[in-house]
Amino acid sequence: MSYLDYSRVKTPTGFAKILHLHWPLILLISAVAATGFMMLYSVAGGSYDPWARPQIIRFAVGMVGMFFIAFIHIRFWRRVAPIAYVGTVILLIAVYFFGHSGGGAQRWLNLGFMQLQPSEVMKVSLIMALAMYYDWLEPERVSRPLWVLIPVILIIVPMGLVVVQPDLGTAILLAGGGGVVMFLAGVSLWYFGAVIALGVGLVAAVMFSRGTEWQILKDYQYGRIDTFLDPSLDPLGGGYHITQSKIALGSGGFSGRGFMQGPQSRLNFLPEKQTDFIFTTFAEEFGFVGSISLLAIYTAIVVFCIISAINNRDRFAALVTGGLGATFFFFFAVNMAMVMGLLPVVGVPLPLVSYGGTAMLVLLGAFGLIQSAHVHRPRV
Repeated sequence: MSYLDYSRVKTPTGFAKILHLHWPLILLISAVAATGFMMLYSVAGGSYDPWARPQIIRFAVGMVGMFFIAFIHIRFWRRVAPIAYVGTVILLIAVYFFGHSGGGAQRWLNLGFMQLQPSEVMKVSLIMALAMYYDWLEPERVSRPLWVLIPVILIIVPMGLVVVQPDLGTAILLAGGGGVVMFLAGVSLWYFGAVIALGVGLVAAVMFSRGTEWQILKDYQYGRIDTFLDPSLDPLGGGYHITQSKIALGSGGFSGRGFMQGPQSRLNFLPEKQTDFIFTTFAEEFGFVGSISLLAIYTAIVVFCIISAINNRDRFAALVTGGLGATFFFFFAVNMAMVMGLLPVVGVPLPLVSYGGTAMLVLLGAFGLIQSAHVHRPRV
């Protein structure tokens, strides 16, 4: 085993763990979540129902879970990693056969008390599994083809199960998070160059397959590509979402229209304003100043994760922190780029702000792992 022998290093115990929590990170997470509560209240027309109240309850439950995870030693989560990965793959397979459909996709399992989206859980399980793998693997083997193939398979399996739901946005996040862990582990850059070349070829294949018997994407996904390239092709249909989104973004101007004063949101021109397009409502109400402020908080969260990863001498803990921090970055970067028309609409919510139960709880669980790595990091 390559992980550290914690019997020879100092780690906090008991009440001292509370003092060693990354409190600035907790405050930033709370600030973003509070912004989400405020926006869900706004898009409901000044009501805590149907979105803000459940979101507040989920955040409270998630915070309890985050502290619980944080106080458990990171070694335990290393042992749990393969079980979490295999279990989540089984859940993704169960979605294929027994999943609940909504919005043209089959992504959820009905547990009675909640709708579970296993693809959200996989974002964390995959990072844990890859971090454990590279913590176990000797550094000199990291870039050897056979040992590179194993993590690639670990990434491709859940990606394939997610793509068929279909959920292209989550598949992209899985690839991004997994790729970052491989990069941080020291995999040769030649492999990443090969993946980029393969990606270019895949894009070409996707476009050339359109209208053929071996068409790769669904028709609505091709429609999203067309809309991305030229929203004016169907301004009242496929191009409606991004067109209204851009209008709302521009409407906010420098300082915004004011809380609950955005005409695009108030007159219900914005689609999915409580989930994927909630950032456009925020930008309309608080303008460029508010948008940059929210982006700064998101950036600070990622920077804190990077610093924590760099300062952690436990390889598993450092890779988990770096991988989850990168996944969080892809989360908000893809959503913001999506609603601004810089990327196709792929159904990625704004983390801790958009309405969603599984996404909120999983994100807070991920931050619990980051806190566990930070609290139990080896000290001299």
